Amino acid sequence: MQLTQPSQEIPIAEQQVLFWDDATRRDRFAHMEDYFAGLEVSPAPQPHRFLPGDGLPREVSDAIAAYMRESGAVGVMVVKDNAVRYTNSAEDFGADARWTSFSVAKSFTSTLLGAAIADGAIDSLDDPVTKYVPALAGSVYDPVTVRQVATMTSGVKWNENYTDPNSDVARMLATPPQPGEDQSVTYMRTLEREAPPGTKFVYKTGETNLLGIIVENATGRKLADYAYDKIVVPAGFADPMFWMVDLSGRNIGGCCLSLTLADYARFGQFALEGGKGVVPDGWFAEAGAASVKLDGDRFGYGYQWWTYDGRSFGAQGIFGQSVTIVPEADLVVAIVGNWPTATSGDLARKRGELVARIAASVIDE
Repeated sequence: MQLTQPSQEIPIAEQQVLFWDDATRRDRFAHMEDYFAGLEVSPAPQPHRFLPGDGLPREVSDAIAAYMRESGAVGVMVVKDNAVRYTNSAEDFGADARWTSFSVAKSFTSTLLGAAIADGAIDSLDDPVTKYVPALAGSVYDPVTVRQVATMTSGVKWNENYTDPNSDVARMLATPPQPGEDQSVTYMRTLEREAPPGTKFVYKTGETNLLGIIVENATGRKLADYAYDKIVVPAGFADPMFWMVDLSGRNIGGCCLSLTLADYARFGQFALEGGKGVVPDGWFAEAGAASVKLDGDRFGYGYQWWTYDGRSFGAQGIFGQSVTIVPEADLVVAIVGNWPTATSGDLARKRGELVARIAASVIDE
């Protein structure tokens, strides 16, 4: 594992990823390591080899290609029964090219939380956050548990509006850390409560950063280093992983690791298969179940995984990143993209419909 520094320094005024124009995003999403400091992680000594598979029905392949054109997706991979049934990438996005994950990284941090529990470094999800992050003592996080941070039900007030330059998510990593303090802790200590712990879901990237600090403090290891043993090697990543660090040198638990399209699919396959002894038995069934139900129970949120109709669950990131797992179809669908806006209800709906169509085309095979 190696700390890397950017080869092209981005002025502070331009570091707000949320407000880059389309061309800038398209270039930098594929080269985040050139612009931000982070940790480079070696690939697995024995990469996981997907089997070759038959293609998808023509109308399904056409639907995927149409979604890619409409949404700005640069790569889609479909894996069924550990066999690649479809892969398609933009001409300038090769098989060994990496793409940023944004909040797909949250599901990596969740997996490392499970590994830390399996290793005995974290005793229980119901432990107080302050047991592992003592610097939060005396703050609004005093009564909050690790589980409530994992499910984003802490009751702490937060603004995740990606179009607002004054939102918490925009300001968090622009706020310098206090001397000797983690950057996320410096910011999160200033927040206020809006509901009793465990009673209200509010999506907060800052809390996944705290979850990363919990794992790092409990294990005594950087997230990227721990991920090498607990995800990269057992999942068999074939190419190096890059994970950004904040101003205090911590990996950013809620964002910003970069992988190849195939390695995103390998992560999905690893989760589909249950974690290969790295996490507690049944961890992904629990983490990928709806602890919080949303939109009339059609969607939900688990431990840093989104949940969908049926038993499917997935990792999602802004601008169209996703890894969706459909256990009943033994299916993984990985997508990396460049939506024209950070979020889009219309494109999210079309992505969900597309994955459902793919699953329906292969489920009875």
